[in-house]
Amino acid sequence: MIRYALHCDRNHAFESWFQSSSAYDSQVKRKLVTCPICGSAKVEKAIMAPRIVGKKGRGPATPPPEPAAATATPEAAPSGPTSLMMAQERELRAKLKELRDHIVKNADNVGERFPNEARAMHYGDKEHRPIYGEASPEEAKSLIDEGIEVSPLPTLPEDRN
Repeated sequence: MIRYALHCDRNHAFESWFQSSSAYDSQVKRKLVTCPICGSAKVEKAIMAPRIVGKKGRGPATPPPEPAAATATPEAAPSGPTSLMMAQERELRAKLKELRDHIVKNADNVGERFPNEARAMHYGDKEHRPIYGEASPEEAKSLIDEGIEVSPLPTLPEDRN
Protein backbone atom coordinates (compact mmCIF):
# COMPACT_ATOMS: atom_id res chain seq x y z
CA MET A 1 0.00 0.00 0.00
CA ILE A 2 1.13 3.53 -0.78
CA ARG A 3 -0.09 6.66 0.98
CA TYR A 4 -0.08 9.83 -1.06
CA ALA A 5 -0.53 13.42 0.05
CA LEU A 6 -2.91 14.90 -2.51
CA HIS A 7 -4.48 18.25 -3.34
CA CYS A 8 -7.30 19.33 -5.62
CA ASP A 9 -7.50 22.24 -8.04
CA ARG A 10 -9.03 24.32 -5.22
CA ASN A 11 -5.96 23.67 -3.03
CA HIS A 12 -7.69 21.38 -0.51
CA ALA A 13 -5.08 19.01 0.95
CA PHE A 14 -5.87 15.42 1.90
CA GLU A 15 -4.28 11.94 1.99
CA SER A 16 -5.32 8.63 0.48
CA TRP A 17 -4.02 5.06 0.31
CA PHE A 18 -3.58 3.11 -2.94
CA GLN A 19 -2.60 -0.47 -3.74
CA SER A 20 0.26 0.79 -5.93
CA SER A 21 1.41 3.82 -7.88
CA SER A 22 -0.18 2.37 -11.03
CA ALA A 23 -3.47 1.94 -9.14
CA TYR A 24 -3.33 5.63 -8.24
CA ASP A 25 -2.64 6.61 -11.87
CA SER A 26 -5.48 4.42 -13.13
CA GLN A 27 -7.99 5.76 -10.60
CA VAL A 28 -7.07 9.40 -11.27
CA LYS A 29 -7.35 8.84 -15.02
CA ARG A 30 -10.86 7.39 -14.54
CA LYS A 31 -11.74 10.31 -12.20
CA LEU A 32 -12.35 7.96 -9.26
CA VAL A 33 -10.17 10.00 -6.89
CA THR A 34 -12.06 13.03 -5.64
CA CYS A 35 -11.47 15.68 -3.03
CA PRO A 36 -13.39 14.80 0.16
CA ILE A 37 -13.93 18.52 0.85
CA CYS A 38 -15.30 19.83 -2.47
CA GLY A 39 -15.72 16.71 -4.62
CA SER A 40 -13.36 17.91 -7.38
CA ALA A 41 -11.89 15.12 -9.52
CA LYS A 42 -8.95 17.35 -10.55
CA VAL A 43 -6.52 15.81 -8.06
CA GLU A 44 -2.72 15.76 -8.07
CA LYS A 45 0.00 14.40 -5.79
CA ALA A 46 1.39 16.96 -3.39
CA ILE A 47 5.06 17.21 -2.51
CA MET A 48 5.78 14.86 0.38
CA ALA A 49 8.72 14.84 2.77
CA PRO A 50 10.36 11.42 3.13
CA ARG A 51 9.88 9.57 6.38
CA ILE A 52 13.27 9.29 8.07
CA VAL A 53 13.70 6.66 10.74
CA GLY A 54 16.30 7.42 13.38
CA LYS A 55 18.82 4.91 14.63
CA LYS A 56 18.21 3.05 17.87
CA GLY A 57 19.84 4.72 20.81
CA ARG A 58 18.99 8.25 19.77
CA GLY A 59 16.84 10.29 22.06
CA PRO A 60 13.07 10.36 21.70
CA ALA A 61 11.58 12.34 18.86
CA THR A 62 10.33 15.82 19.58
CA PRO A 63 6.64 15.56 20.48
CA PRO A 64 4.17 17.27 18.17
CA PRO A 65 2.85 20.64 19.29
CA GLU A 66 -0.28 20.66 21.38
CA PRO A 67 -3.46 21.31 19.40
CA ALA A 68 -5.04 24.73 19.72
CA ALA A 69 -7.97 25.05 22.07
CA ALA A 70 -11.31 24.21 20.53
CA THR A 71 -13.73 27.04 19.92
CA ALA A 72 -16.82 24.84 19.96
CA THR A 73 -19.21 24.79 22.87
CA PRO A 74 -18.73 21.98 25.39
CA GLU A 75 -21.86 20.23 24.14
CA ALA A 76 -20.45 20.09 20.59
CA ALA A 77 -16.92 19.07 21.62
CA PRO A 78 -15.99 15.41 21.14
CA SER A 79 -15.32 13.35 24.26
CA GLY A 80 -11.74 12.60 23.20
CA PRO A 81 -9.41 12.04 20.28
CA THR A 82 -10.60 8.48 19.70
CA SER A 83 -14.21 9.63 19.36
CA LEU A 84 -13.16 11.35 16.12
CA MET A 85 -11.82 8.14 14.66
CA MET A 86 -14.42 5.87 13.20
CA ALA A 87 -14.46 2.25 14.34
CA GLN A 88 -13.55 1.13 10.82
CA GLU A 89 -10.43 3.34 10.81
CA ARG A 90 -9.35 1.96 14.19
CA GLU A 91 -9.83 -1.57 12.88
CA LEU A 92 -7.87 -0.80 9.69
CA ARG A 93 -5.03 0.73 11.70
CA ALA A 94 -4.93 -2.31 13.98
CA LYS A 95 -4.75 -4.65 10.98
CA LEU A 96 -2.03 -2.54 9.31
CA LYS A 97 -0.02 -2.57 12.56
CA GLU A 98 -0.48 -6.33 12.81
CA LEU A 99 0.69 -6.77 9.20
CA ARG A 100 3.74 -4.55 9.69
CA ASP A 101 4.66 -6.27 12.98
CA HIS A 102 4.38 -9.68 11.28
CA ILE A 103 6.69 -8.59 8.45
CA VAL A 104 9.25 -7.09 10.83
CA LYS A 105 9.19 -10.24 12.97
CA ASN A 106 9.41 -12.74 10.08
CA ALA A 107 11.61 -10.99 7.49
CA ASP A 108 15.22 -9.86 7.33
CA ASN A 109 15.88 -6.11 7.42
CA VAL A 110 18.40 -5.56 4.64
CA GLY A 111 18.34 -1.77 5.00
CA GLU A 112 19.68 0.21 2.05
CA ARG A 113 20.63 -3.02 0.25
CA PHE A 114 16.92 -3.72 -0.37
CA PRO A 115 16.85 -2.94 -4.14
CA ASN A 116 19.97 -5.08 -4.80
CA GLU A 117 18.76 -7.96 -2.61
CA ALA A 118 15.30 -7.94 -4.22
CA ARG A 119 16.83 -8.00 -7.71
CA ALA A 120 19.25 -10.80 -6.80
CA MET A 121 16.38 -12.97 -5.54
CA HIS A 122 14.15 -12.10 -8.50
CA TYR A 123 16.81 -13.06 -11.04
CA GLY A 124 17.80 -16.24 -9.18
CA ASP A 125 21.21 -15.08 -7.95
CA LYS A 126 20.15 -15.52 -4.31
CA GLU A 127 17.74 -17.81 -2.53
CA HIS A 128 14.28 -16.33 -1.97
CA ARG A 129 13.54 -15.21 1.56
CA PRO A 130 11.31 -12.56 3.11
CA ILE A 131 13.09 -9.20 3.30
CA TYR A 132 12.32 -5.57 3.97
CA GLY A 133 14.42 -2.45 3.84
CA GLU A 134 14.78 0.99 2.33
CA ALA A 135 14.34 2.16 -1.24
CA SER A 136 13.87 5.60 -2.73
CA PRO A 137 10.67 6.19 -4.72
CA GLU A 138 12.76 6.01 -7.92
CA GLU A 139 14.33 2.68 -6.86
CA ALA A 140 10.92 1.25 -5.94
CA LYS A 141 9.47 2.31 -9.31
CA SER A 142 12.44 0.73 -11.10
CA LEU A 143 11.90 -2.54 -9.22
CA ILE A 144 8.20 -2.53 -10.13
CA ASP A 145 9.04 -1.76 -13.78
CA GLU A 146 11.30 -4.84 -13.77
CA GLY A 147 8.39 -6.99 -12.56
CA ILE A 148 9.67 -7.28 -8.99
CA GLU A 149 6.80 -7.13 -6.53
CA VAL A 150 7.46 -4.65 -3.72
CA SER A 151 5.19 -2.86 -1.28
CA PRO A 152 5.89 -0.21 1.34
CA LEU A 153 5.49 -1.11 4.98
CA PRO A 154 2.41 0.60 6.40
CA THR A 155 3.19 3.69 8.46
CA LEU A 156 0.67 4.82 11.05
CA PRO A 157 0.36 8.27 12.66
CA GLU A 158 1.40 6.94 16.08
CA ASP A 159 4.66 5.64 14.52
CA ARG A 160 5.77 9.19 13.73
CA ASN A 161 6.22 10.12 17.37
